[in-house]
Amino acid sequence: MASETATLGGGCFWCLEAAFQDVRGVTSVISGYAGGSVPNPNYRQVCAGTTGHAEVVQITFDNALIDYRTILEVFFTIHDPTTLNAQGADVGTQYRSVIYYHADAQRETAVELIAKLTQEQAFPRPIVTEVAPLPSVYPAEDYHQNYYRQNPSQGYCQAVISPKLTKLRQKHRELLVA
Repeated sequence: MASETATLGGGCFWCLEAAFQDVRGVTSVISGYAGGSVPNPNYRQVCAGTTGHAEVVQITFDNALIDYRTILEVFFTIHDPTTLNAQGADVGTQYRSVIYYHADAQRETAVELIAKLTQEQAFPRPIVTEVAPLPSVYPAEDYHQNYYRQNPSQGYCQAVISPKLTKLRQKHRELLVA
């Protein structure tokens, strides 16, 4: 297996984690924090918006089963890349749309896909997704890992995450684990 890692921020990490856990070829999804100035931040610090971190997921995938571009296509399906520092009611720099690339090839793929989506006018407003080199990534606390799977009936999960999963199933059914 040839594995690769993608690090993405698109609002609450619970949303991204839940979606990517259902994608065929994804072998691991870890929620965490990246892009800030405080080493080993905790959830309270990040939510206060003072550390500069984004909530992110680190996605490990088998690139023989799914490629990086397809990972990014899923990413652009399950969040709004046109809202600066916000996703729905989640507002703050910790909820920014960001692609942290691990190699130049990932950067090139991200820039090309954003240009294509922009040219196609795939969204009603300009894409504001940041593309930046991979900074240090810190895993989130244990209770954030597998959050949706452990709390599917929780209000936030029902109101925010479930509709994203429905959209994922409608647009990318062929990519999902049976």
